[in-house]
Amino acid sequence: MRIAYLLADPGIGVFGTKGASVHVQEMIRAFRTHGHEVTVYCAKRGDKAGQPDTESVPEDLADLRVITVPVDAEAPKDVASREQAITQASLQMAQLAASEDYELIYERYSLFSEAGATLKSLYTERDSDLDHGFIRDVPLVMEVNAPLLQEQGTHRELHEAEGAEHITLRALGGADVVSCVSEPVAQWVRGILGEQIGDPRVMVIPNGVNTERFHPQEHQEEESSQDRPFTVGFVGTLKPWHGTDVLLHAFAAALHADRSSWRLEFAGTGPEQLRLERMADELGIADQVCFHGAVAPQEIPAILTRFDVAVAPYPEPQAAGHYFSPLKVYEYLAAGVTVVASAVGELPELLSGQSSNALDARGEKISAGQRGLLVPAGDENALANALDQLASRPQLRTRLAFAGRAAVVERHTWTRRCGDLLRAVGLSSSTHAGLTTPLPVLSPAMLAELTDDIPHEPLGVTPR
Repeated sequence: MRIAYLLADPGIGVFGTKGASVHVQEMIRAFRTHGHEVTVYCAKRGDKAGQPDTESVPEDLADLRVITVPVDAEAPKDVASREQAITQASLQMAQLAASEDYELIYERYSLFSEAGATLKSLYTERDSDLDHGFIRDVPLVMEVNAPLLQEQGTHRELHEAEGAEHITLRALGGADVVSCVSEPVAQWVRGILGEQIGDPRVMVIPNGVNTERFHPQEHQEEESSQDRPFTVGFVGTLKPWHGTDVLLHAFAAALHADRSSWRLEFAGTGPEQLRLERMADELGIADQVCFHGAVAPQEIPAILTRFDVAVAPYPEPQAAGHYFSPLKVYEYLAAGVTVVASAVGELPELLSGQSSNALDARGEKISAGQRGLLVPAGDENALANALDQLASRPQLRTRLAFAGRAAVVERHTWTRRCGDLLRAVGLSSSTHAGLTTPLPVLSPAMLAELTDDIPHEPLGVTPR
């Protein structure tokens, strides 16, 4: 099957370093794994339009057909002109794609783009003009990762708000399936469309992970467990809503006897980096903190092998709630790294199998099915205590990491997500539909031993 992948967002490069770029690449890989051919229509290839040196092209996607329609969003122009440029670029993408025959249209929701709905209409018009007796109905999937209309109006500048609403309604309303990354996003979409909660056209497909790219590895042989510093890490864009300042304060506040030898690494860059660097200096931990800057997606798996604990330190959600499906946490788990995360959104269920906000790092018991530790959002003391506990209990880190890896291999691969989507659209997912990554790191006996042997004593709370 031939698939047209439409990406009109000028902020996302197909071969960029953002998490959104990773998502695009992994969905394309999953489609290809299921035996389908993908052509991408996008605004830019790398982090910056027209600059090949900002492209990070993975070897397995070097043959991907990518057709670029520049928006020139980085040029200094007024907001209204930029919004119009995105709409024009999305229309051009649809027209280019209409010159070829595709069997599935897949669009990542972008403000001021209705490329998918336009392409679907162009196909219908073309078939209506032909005298062959039938009109093809090419399915359209809209992927929605965030309530962009709401975000743009709240956090950035939105000139043509009414026009953005109309385009969003047409873009979502023209889809056969709207694939939402989380239930809060699905609720927002239903509100836009005025649909009932049970409408099957709007479905939740969370993020996933490529468990062949991300997998446990032994640390460097020359680094013994005694000599290598306890390393805490974070992967992602350094933005305020990722809570990286909370992580810095928690790292500095930890009371472990060896805390002065610990290491903290940030893989990613963003508007918060300079502030975080100054904060590390003020906290007296600058010599223990490493900022890697922008990192190509294909380099992240190797960086994760250096972490003993990986953190998703989200702050307390704002009024809109936590609607993310954190890619980083799936990648942490697949890489066999022990995870500590804020108890927000889908993370309690992902890490503990519970929908409640279990506070395992503050005295709750560890359950046999647990795959990481949860702390209250924005709570520096609870996060510091979790780091203290995990630094002192390497066997617990290993057990949680094994359980986390097993869970994502079984239920959270991109290939599985893609199969769910194709079935929802009513299309064949080929002979690869049931494909899952094998689990070489655990036999059933090993998994039973590890989960049965997880200690049930409470994690003590260190007085502060």
